Amino acid sequence: MTTSQVGAPLAVQESTHTFPATRLGASLARRAAVARLDDWGVPPGSPLSDTVALIVAELAANAARHGRVPGRNFGLRLLHRQAGTTAVVRVEVSDTHPRRPDPTTVAMAGPDSDGGRGLALVAAVADDWGVEDRTGPGKTVWAQTGSAGPSDPADPRQEEQDSRTESGPPGVSAAHYD
Repeated sequence: MTTSQVGAPLAVQESTHTFPATRLGASLARRAAVARLDDWGVPPGSPLSDTVALIVAELAANAARHGRVPGRNFGLRLLHRQAGTTAVVRVEVSDTHPRRPDPTTVAMAGPDSDGGRGLALVAAVADDWGVEDRTGPGKTVWAQTGSAGPSDPADPRQEEQDSRTESGPPGVSAAHYD
């Protein structure tokens, strides 16, 4: 007798937006990401929503500050994959500037620096991140994060992930980006 196990159905949602390459555009991108996740069943204030909000805030701020080309916007793409109690969100921010960050050299800036923390924060809270070429000029910086529901003990990293995303890096909260 042959039996096959069917896993939880996979649901995939995608959202794409463009924003002006300004500080306001970066703020709007974060707010749009939180609203879209809420539409997809990830409530604001949940660990996954807060982690995605932080990632979007940092990547969008970098696109507005470092990736800005006059007259060009930046793009935000969210991919949400849900299978049972496990959810994964991929954030992609694309800009038209050719300069690319190097994921192998990202480090936290000193306490007296005016900047240099954004990608280090992304690296700290994301499961993975990187930079890819895009169609047309520029690049796409992406980060991926996920969570398993409380009833899914299959991932031993989950307890560490939950504690990391709930508190985030010391002194950092997505609420600071309102």
